[in-house]
Amino acid sequence: MDDIEIPEYFLCPISLQTLQDPVTTITGITYERESIEHWLKTARGNPTCPVTKQPLPRDSELTPNHTLKRLIQSWCTLNAVNGIDRIPNPESPIKKSQVLRLVKDLDLPDHSCTKALMKLEALATENERNRGCMVEAGVEKAMVLFIIKCFKEGKTAGLEEGLRILHLIWNPSQETKLLVRENQEFIDSLTWILHSRNAGTAKNNGRCLSKAVGEIKVDFFNEIITGVLRKRISKRAIKSALLVLTQVCLWGRNRVKIVEANAVYELIELELEKPERNITELIFNLLAQLCSCAAGREQFLKHAGSIAMLSKSILRVSTATDDRALHILDSISKFSARDAVLEMLRVGAVSKLCMVIQADCAPYLKKKAGEILRLHSNTWNNSPCIAVYLLTRDAGAKSCFRGSRHGNGTVSG
Repeated sequence: MDDIEIPEYFLCPISLQTLQDPVTTITGITYERESIEHWLKTARGNPTCPVTKQPLPRDSELTPNHTLKRLIQSWCTLNAVNGIDRIPNPESPIKKSQVLRLVKDLDLPDHSCTKALMKLEALATENERNRGCMVEAGVEKAMVLFIIKCFKEGKTAGLEEGLRILHLIWNPSQETKLLVRENQEFIDSLTWILHSRNAGTAKNNGRCLSKAVGEIKVDFFNEIITGVLRKRISKRAIKSALLVLTQVCLWGRNRVKIVEANAVYELIELELEKPERNITELIFNLLAQLCSCAAGREQFLKHAGSIAMLSKSILRVSTATDDRALHILDSISKFSARDAVLEMLRVGAVSKLCMVIQADCAPYLKKKAGEILRLHSNTWNNSPCIAVYLLTRDAGAKSCFRGSRHGNGTVSG
């Protein structure tokens, strides 16, 4: 089969796979239906034809190319002895009436409801055309209302499926954003999922929230931080809460609102309890995002053990943690007052930066450590743990860390 040369015009220009459901666009180019539908849906601005670069409106007609399909099938049949499989006939497009029946079944008893959810999820996973049909049939609103219903009745059955469906078909239009913004119960239901320890869908929760809401009321963050992180409900719930916060942190003023909910302090306290490595990585990732704003850095530095916690974690957990820790130290070095810079020296963070340059770690981490050290050479160059030339030259120092022979500004590895 590897020796068989597939005719170029049998291949989709996007996926480079053999066409199974070829459709021709208004620009005259033929694509695999699912590939071009996905292209049109995800394109930024006004989409264009991938081949001709001509305008290709999202709602432009895709004409089935039956002649080409029959030709490909004939070629596959002729080459069957060489291991070429005949392309299957695509399933008939789902009808809006079928989707509406499944939505109606969500109100039936548990078994029938679960069956309908599984069918909807399968359809949403299958292809872009199904997802478009589901959006037209109002499945987004149905899923939001279904999740709220579960919350009100205290039932967790079907929640994971409902959130997965919502994530698969979510269309960030003004109408759908308004739908969630006006349903505070939907956001409350996501917090409830965390509290109920059924936290396997946290990533979907966060993605749905970040896409749907953009900016969320600070009460939501207070509930997650005080109700989940501070109470240490379970490791799984903590991971879920961290994932949700990380997802929504990227949107609007959510970062500042998370800081206002005292998240930075709680994250430091959580890390000081020496959690599992993957939780530490999530903590540092979220802290790095929060410390990119002035309010986050201010709250971080108010905690007496913040910089020492960073210093102790560097080179002890993972490359991801080192990266985020250096990102935080870089922000502090650039934007914080002299007291914070001196604190970095006092608790051993400066010594750890020297260790990063000497350690067997990624070159970009060594470079970042050197950049941070050079930012405050006038403040740090009198310390016995710093070789002066390290601060004036690129990371080529061979004996920068002398603090182990002195008692000033060092920490144990």
